[in-house]
Amino acid sequence: MPAATVLRRLLPKPPLWMKPPPWVAMYHSITDTGDDPYRVTVSPVRFARQLHWLGDRGLRGVSVGELLAATAEGRAKGLVGLTFDDGYADFLDSALPLLRRHGFTATVFVLPGRLGGENGWDTEGPRKSLLDEDGILRIAEAGMEIGSHGLTHVPLTEADDAELAAQTRRSRELLEEMTGAPVNGFCYPYGRVDPRAVHAVRKAGYHYACAIDPGPHTGTYALPRVHIGEGDTPWRLTAKRVLHPLRRRHPADMVPAPYGPAVVGAR
Repeated sequence: MPAATVLRRLLPKPPLWMKPPPWVAMYHSITDTGDDPYRVTVSPVRFARQLHWLGDRGLRGVSVGELLAATAEGRAKGLVGLTFDDGYADFLDSALPLLRRHGFTATVFVLPGRLGGENGWDTEGPRKSLLDEDGILRIAEAGMEIGSHGLTHVPLTEADDAELAAQTRRSRELLEEMTGAPVNGFCYPYGRVDPRAVHAVRKAGYHYACAIDPGPHTGTYALPRVHIGEGDTPWRLTAKRVLHPLRRRHPADMVPAPYGPAVVGAR
């Protein structure tokens, strides 16, 4: 009996009113995992196996924009959202070829205020190069969706009004000038979200925003995502996919989650 079937039979059924959110996977860097204190790196070999796992089950990875459009039209069955936070330069050589081989797309959340820079917000671990303008354009031309991760990767919940506007509105303006296309998606740095941050993202003109585990803020402007790491084998991926609908809008989620760097994958 398939592992997914076993899990579904063991778990209680959610109430009918609890409509499960779309399944969105959260990646960061695709490269060697030798030094990875925040567990945000997946090796190219493991990433290839994870994409094979999706394809073998008739699932197709798509950008969040495509996933939400399909959900609104009732044709999202078999679609999985793929996201990549921080805009690491390794996406070009490690992730993009594998995605294209499978016919998948993804949303890459980048930092227009750190073009060609490094992940200076990480106090531990290796310095990693970020995408420059040319890299972002190459990704967009390859059919990937470009979204904003803010200007410089600061927590919006701690920003004053001017900084909040710059991180949301100005970052969108810069990316649209760069790509010549609408930028509809935003991703909260560190996964930190509160009503003030949500309001700023909506006011900046985005159509949706991604968080990690936003609890009571869950919605189009705080989409929950599932962290995918190097240790996610087929069994773990199956468990995460089955459990995902049951983790949201549960009474336990009615209190704020412990966001921040201490949360696995919250970069």
